[in-house]
Amino acid sequence: MPVRFAWLLWLFVAAITFVGRAARAEGPVPPATELPQLLTLDEAVRILRTRGLELLIAEANVRSAEGAVKMAGAVPNPVATASIGNAITYSATTYSRQNCLQNGAVCTPWTDSIGITDSAALEDSVSGKRDLRLKVARNALAAAKKSRVDAERTLVFQVEAAYLQVAQAALGYKFAKEVADSNTTILDKFKIKYSAGAINDGDLARIETQKSESDQSLDTALQTVRQARAALAFLLGVRGEVPDFDVDTKVLDYRVPSALDSGTEVSLLRTAFDHRPDLAAAGYSRASAAAQIELTKRQRFPDISVGASYAFGGFGGLSTNGPVGPQILSFSVSAPIPVFYGLEGELRQAEAAFDTSSLQQGVAVKQVAADVVTAYAAFLGARKLVLRMEKGEPEHQVRPILQSAKAALDITRLQYEKGAASLSDFLLALQTYIATKVEYFGDLTSYWTAVYQLEEAVGTELSR
Repeated sequence: MPVRFAWLLWLFVAAITFVGRAARAEGPVPPATELPQLLTLDEAVRILRTRGLELLIAEANVRSAEGAVKMAGAVPNPVATASIGNAITYSATTYSRQNCLQNGAVCTPWTDSIGITDSAALEDSVSGKRDLRLKVARNALAAAKKSRVDAERTLVFQVEAAYLQVAQAALGYKFAKEVADSNTTILDKFKIKYSAGAINDGDLARIETQKSESDQSLDTALQTVRQARAALAFLLGVRGEVPDFDVDTKVLDYRVPSALDSGTEVSLLRTAFDHRPDLAAAGYSRASAAAQIELTKRQRFPDISVGASYAFGGFGGLSTNGPVGPQILSFSVSAPIPVFYGLEGELRQAEAAFDTSSLQQGVAVKQVAADVVTAYAAFLGARKLVLRMEKGEPEHQVRPILQSAKAALDITRLQYEKGAASLSDFLLALQTYIATKVEYFGDLTSYWTAVYQLEEAVGTELSR
């Protein structure tokens, strides 16, 4: 029977150990992300918020802070004690036994005692130490939660910026493909003209160069698309081969979000001071440090433990076996005497932590202001560039740059075909139009990047 019980106990322990190891081996890391064929911006942000490893780390920090709150509010467990002793002078002679029995005592050399203390639980609550520990831990928990929100704020901007880069690269590749196809058609026409003697070898060489350069640009655009896709995919948790997913390029279409149409730098600063999670986290950290100073000062009051004990038995005395003492019920109070050390080091550390958190809060305020001012300036500048591309300057009767570049190309092409313009004029107009179009894609990306950067700076959504 004992052998069977031992085997069952061993199997139980082994099963528990195996399950624990399996659970730890699996871990909290989610499987690699699989991206859809068409990835929208909203879907990309949703994937980040549910599967982003950096956010999962921040959530683990929050759970750790939650555990610290429970630890801070825990009531100390009482401590029970028990002891047993043997009277080493106990005499086992016949005379001693008779003497012991005549006195009406139990002839045994054993003495026993039991006791219990509250581990300073009563004093911990009455003195306010427990409440102060909770105050420290709860403020630290609030700071951890805000830090998690702040991590999401910065990571969402990274995903949005990376998504815009993919959209720009996709538009750039599409345009480069159109230019390459157009140059192929132009080269075929020029070869016919060359065969007919309408153009010389130098003109044909220049068109061949233009066509080869467009092919070079197409290959470069394809490489840019792949690199931009990879950067976005890895941000979203892809940990292997990056699929050739598509994005919605309409995210680059110009519009002014309603929140920014009437917003000013001052109003955006107010919004940022109300919503920036890192600023709130700095405030909670400062409050936690202030509570730690109070707690350290309170801890100078010694931890007083109260207890009770009961002792019974115990005989001794050479050849007499008389009882050492009667049964005893006693109460005790114990406390350390702060004579040599009064937590001066801990108090100095707490005060330094408070000073540090106060300075960090000031740095956070400065950073918020710098982020908003910088992002708003970038937004205003990028908006002007896009408007000049799309709308021109009506007050100066200047047409949009895109329209002018396209008109110049079309007119120069017709003039060249009629012999009123040189090949150099046509190629220059074509190159200007290509550069203007590529610049326009970059301006759109810069504009929306500035919008999302402004969202990150104020800590709330502005683009919807």
